Amino acid sequence: MQFDNTNSGILSRNDRRESEKHPEFTGTINVDGKDYWLSAWVKERKDGSGKFFSLSVRAKEQQAKQPARRTVDEEIPF
Repeated sequence: MQFDNTNSGILSRNDRRESEKHPEFTGTINVDGKDYWLSAWVKERKDGSGKFFSLSVRAKEQQAKQPARRTVDEEIPF
């Protein structure tokens, strides 16, 4: 029997984080059968009363639709 991961996800620490803008946690989530990338940052409440997660969700399809970057050799007309 295969596991049904509909409406569930996973989030783990981002080991490749290189700057403050990169998410502290990354993962995937499935909502109604559609897969998404999930990113999370730990933020401090303005009143100092605790911390919370700030989340970002991006459809996995979006990454595949982005145009490929050209190399320097492709841009030279000769």
